[in-house]
Amino acid sequence: MEKIWLEKSYPPGVPFEIDPDKYASLVDMFHKYTQMYAQRAAFINMGAEINYAELKQQATAFAAYLQQDLGLVKGDKFAIMVPNCLQYPVALFGALLAGLTVVNVNPLYTARELEHQLKDSNTKAILIIQNFASILEKVIDKTPVEHVILTSLGDRLGTIKGAIVNGVIKYVKKMVPDFQLTHAVHFNKALAKGSKQKFTPVTLSGDDLAFLQYTGGTTGVSKGAMLTHRNMVANLEQAKAAIKPQLDEGKELVVTALPLYHIFALTANCLTFITLGGTNLLISNPRDMPGFVKELAKYPFTAITGVNTLFNGLLNTPGFSELNFSSLKLSLGGGMAVQRPVAEKWENVTKTRLLEGYGLTECAPLVTLCPYNQEKYNGSIGLPASSTDIRIVLEDGSDAAIGEAGEMWVKGPQVMKGYYNRQEATDEVLKDGWLATGDVAEMDENGFFRIVDRKKDMIIVSGFNVFPNEIEEVVMSHEGVLEAAAIGIPHDVCGEAVKIFVVRKDPNLTDQALIKHCRANLTNYKVPKLVEFRDELPKTNVGKILRRELR
Repeated sequence: MEKIWLEKSYPPGVPFEIDPDKYASLVDMFHKYTQMYAQRAAFINMGAEINYAELKQQATAFAAYLQQDLGLVKGDKFAIMVPNCLQYPVALFGALLAGLTVVNVNPLYTARELEHQLKDSNTKAILIIQNFASILEKVIDKTPVEHVILTSLGDRLGTIKGAIVNGVIKYVKKMVPDFQLTHAVHFNKALAKGSKQKFTPVTLSGDDLAFLQYTGGTTGVSKGAMLTHRNMVANLEQAKAAIKPQLDEGKELVVTALPLYHIFALTANCLTFITLGGTNLLISNPRDMPGFVKELAKYPFTAITGVNTLFNGLLNTPGFSELNFSSLKLSLGGGMAVQRPVAEKWENVTKTRLLEGYGLTECAPLVTLCPYNQEKYNGSIGLPASSTDIRIVLEDGSDAAIGEAGEMWVKGPQVMKGYYNRQEATDEVLKDGWLATGDVAEMDENGFFRIVDRKKDMIIVSGFNVFPNEIEEVVMSHEGVLEAAAIGIPHDVCGEAVKIFVVRKDPNLTDQALIKHCRANLTNYKVPKLVEFRDELPKTNVGKILRRELR
C-alpha cells in the first residue's frame, strides 16, 4: 500500500497517524478524563446514573478491596461475568487500577464453556451476576478461582429501585436458580469495605496486559488474545481519530446495547467515549426491543453502535421510526456484515448514515472504518484506521494488485501480543508483526476495502464468532452420533445460523434430542438451528471431513 497516496483518501480532520503512547496505560487515561469531566454523567442504566467523579471514587474503592481483602496483585487475572449495568465499569476500572488483567466472560456461557475460560486464563477472582451463579457453582472446584463476588442487576440503582428490580428478577420472574457458593461476597459490601481501605497505586506500562479477550482466533478452540494497555490505548485513539470530526467533547450520549464484555462495545463505546467525556447509555436487555425503544425515547442520543441484527430489529419494532433522531450524528455497524437493505432503511428512517467497520478481537478490534463524511452505503468496510497498514496477500506470498482478492494481513499498534499460553497458535497468525486475518478481501483504486469471503469455516451469528470445531465436539459427545460436521447457513435475522450434518450411531436418534443436548452444552447463539442426517459425510483422502462440499 502506498501510504502517501492512500492518505489523500482520508476525510478532513482524520489524522493519518496516532500516538499509541499518548497515555502510559488505560489507567492514566482514566485519571485524566475522570478529572476533566468530573460532574458529567459517565454511565446511565435503567434511569440511574454515575458521573465521572463517582466512577473514579467507586472504582478506587473496588481496587482497594481487590488489593487488601482479596490479596490480588499486579498481573493476576480477574473475570467479569455481568451484562451491561453500572457494576461493569466500576469493576472494570477497579481491576485495571489494581494492575489486574481483565478476563471478560459472556454471562450466557454454559458450564463447559465457563470452565474452559477460567482454567485457560488462570483466573483468580470473578465478579458474576447471581442469575448465572449456579453455572459457576458446577465448575468452580475445577478452576483456579479463589474468590467470588456476587451482584444482582439492581445493585447500583438505589436502595428502593434496586430492591424492586432484584425482587422482580428473583421472585416474580424466577431468573435466579438456587446456588451455593461458599464465602462469596456481595458487590455492594465489597465496595463499602473498599471505601474504608487504603488503595495502593500500581505502576503500569504499555506492555502490561490489560485484557485477555477470548476468541476462537482464526481456527480452533477459544483462546485468550493478549491485549496490552498500549494495544488498547492505540485502538481507542484510532477509533477517536476516525469519529472525532463528527462529535463534540463533553456533549455526546452513545447508546451501548452491545455487551461491554464484547471487544467492539468495550473499545468503541466504553473507552473511546470516555476520552470524549461522553455518556454511555447502557441497555441491559436489548433483546426486549419494545423496552429498548422506550428507553431510547427518554434520551437525546447522539451516537449508536450495533450489529446488523440489532439495527434491523430496531427498524422493525413499532415506535422506533417515531423517535426523535435530530441529535443523532453517528451510527456505527460492525461485528458482522451490514446488509444493504438494512443500511438504506436506517438512513431513510434516521436521516443518518450507517457506517460499517471491520475488526477482530486480535486487533482490539478496529482495523478499518468507513469515513464519517461518506454520503451513502457503498458496501465497503472503509479505509484503514490511522497508523494501520494492510496487505492483501496471494497464495504465493506476493501482494495482490488493486481489485485482486487475497488474504488480508494487518499491521499496527493495535495488533495483539499473541494468544495466552498458545505459542503455536500465535505463530500461525502473527508473521513478522503482521496479523494474518484469514479473511479474503480486495482493495479498490481509492483505498477502500471489501471483504469478499470470510475465514473458511467460521460462522458469524449476530456478530459472534462460532467455530465449527467446538460445535462438532459437543455433537460428537452424544453417544448416538458417529460423525458430525457444522456449517453456517444464511439466516434472515442472525445473518447466519448453525447447521449440523450427522451420521447416526443410534438409528433412533432424533434432531430434537441432538438440539437438546447442544442446548445443555452451548451458548444459545451456537446451538444448531437445523440437523440433517446422512449416511456418510464427504472426506478428503486422509479422512478429513470436507465442510466446503457440505456448504
